Amino acid sequence: MKENSSLKVPFSRPSISQEEEIGVLDVLRSGWLTTGKHALAFEKEFSYFMNKVSDSVIEERKKAGLSVDDVMSLAVNSNTSGMTLAMEACGVKAGKAVITTPYTFVSTAACAKRLGADVYFADIEKDSYSIDVEKVEELLAADKDKKIVAVVPVHIAGNICDMERLVKAAHKYNVKVIEDAAHAFPSLTKYGYAGSICDAGVFSFYVTKTMTTAEGGMVCVRDKKLYERMAVMRMHGMDRTTWDRYTSPRASWEYDIVDLGWKFNLPDILAVLGRVQLVQAKDFFEKRKKIVKLYNKEFSKLDFVQLPPDGEGNAWHLYLCRLNLEKLKINRDDFAKALQKEGIGISVHFIPLFHFTYWKNLDSSFNEKNFPNAERQYQRTISLPLWPDMTEEMAETVIAAVKKIGVANHA
Repeated sequence: MKENSSLKVPFSRPSISQEEEIGVLDVLRSGWLTTGKHALAFEKEFSYFMNKVSDSVIEERKKAGLSVDDVMSLAVNSNTSGMTLAMEACGVKAGKAVITTPYTFVSTAACAKRLGADVYFADIEKDSYSIDVEKVEELLAADKDKKIVAVVPVHIAGNICDMERLVKAAHKYNVKVIEDAAHAFPSLTKYGYAGSICDAGVFSFYVTKTMTTAEGGMVCVRDKKLYERMAVMRMHGMDRTTWDRYTSPRASWEYDIVDLGWKFNLPDILAVLGRVQLVQAKDFFEKRKKIVKLYNKEFSKLDFVQLPPDGEGNAWHLYLCRLNLEKLKINRDDFAKALQKEGIGISVHFIPLFHFTYWKNLDSSFNEKNFPNAERQYQRTISLPLWPDMTEEMAETVIAAVKKIGVANHA
């Protein structure tokens, strides 16, 4: 991907140091590039990170009747792959259904459809981007045929959904909860890290995320049966890993295929990036928060901007600038284009799924009229640059551009 050299401030840029470069060179020189010792070590180190929480978090989990077993982690080649594995292990298949939000990237719902399941959508909350638990409860209560087997909340921009209420509601109906935590690392709530309170949580390490392996993700579970199922299905339904086949005394060609799986493994050349990035994750997080603080301080003074939702454990993957359109003479698209002309890299998260041809064709009732909160947030939201190595000067450039455009187009 070629960087746009005309931009004063890129939308995102990965933080890559000499340590990552050394790690990749070591893997290249080792002769073992696919899933091996680095992927296995990355899983162990990620599990350690997830499990290293205070005694107070453990007590909170006990009080809520939640498992205090250690989190187990599986490295995968994308969040999409991880979501597919988690859904399949949780019983998502033809004749079943999942509940999720229309305000997400397409893969969240697409994974369920590829497994043959139906997708029921719940609108987001009026004042946030999080799935509305009341709408989820309505869908669960109306499911007389017991088709729904999983609820899939999405932590948009890293701001955590109301997981306590959501898990309680889902488990009342014996329904699994799979967190799409693509944006949520390294979020920490009173129940531990995002991905810890539910039946399965899936993170993304795509190049724009809070830490990166270029492409990749991690599935976290506490249930050993779910873990074992996903471990097998991750690699063609094979009962042995590639690393085991080629490093153990047992013949490499001796294996069994126990089911029809996928090829969702994370290779060492990417896993080594994750190992280095994981060590820096908390530092990355603190740097992101400094930029957020600068944005919030200045944007709170503007009547044409509303600050992003914030709550316990916000990972601040994205800075969602919400425009008060009633204070402006232009719409979101025009504002976004004006920012680009000022050399600011921006994006929009997300286009609700009911705007896409595939999803519209599935059900005529799946439209903006029936999901007014998702539509309203979409029409006024712009994602501004936010990445660890952004300088204060870059943040000030973004702020100045927002102010300039807003003042020039104030209603």
